[in-house]
Amino acid sequence: MPGRLAIPGIGFLPALAVLASLAVAKADDYDPASLDLAALIECRADVSAYTGYALWLAGDPGAASTLGWKEVPSGNAFLRQYQLPVPAHVFGRETGTIVFTASGPMAVLDGIAAPDLARQLDVPAMVSSPDKFLGEKVVAESIDDTGGVSLSTRITLNVSTVASHPGKTLAGCSYVLDVK
Repeated sequence: MPGRLAIPGIGFLPALAVLASLAVAKADDYDPASLDLAALIECRADVSAYTGYALWLAGDPGAASTLGWKEVPSGNAFLRQYQLPVPAHVFGRETGTIVFTASGPMAVLDGIAAPDLARQLDVPAMVSSPDKFLGEKVVAESIDDTGGVSLSTRITLNVSTVASHPGKTLAGCSYVLDVK
């Protein structure tokens, strides 16, 4: 039974029942004081750190407010947006706003064009036009086969623009686990 575990604030978990039960245990054990948001956004965290955090955030209705985050409309059905109580320092910049995609957190940045940030971060462009930029760099990739289950992990650093956030650059990490 293949499935993809791509968790964040949007929260869909079509994965194996065993993996789901392990993930719930991780969510119950999560300590919000251990959150290193910059590490998650900049792809300096491992998948287990992200998974525990994302499951906690998606599974506890008061999680964001525990962190002092205020959810605000993003104007995009695919992004959950939060205002931070204290700016986060990521990629040598500061932001008070983050969004979550289906697979990870991204900083919403002012004052730098997406192609310029992508060059600074050595993120190759996949789409680059006046209307849209999308860049992706694979940070880590692995496949683990255990007990008849194949777990594929892919972590990518992403830089993009999106129509719902004109004049802004989104930059962050995608953490994807495929279970087969």
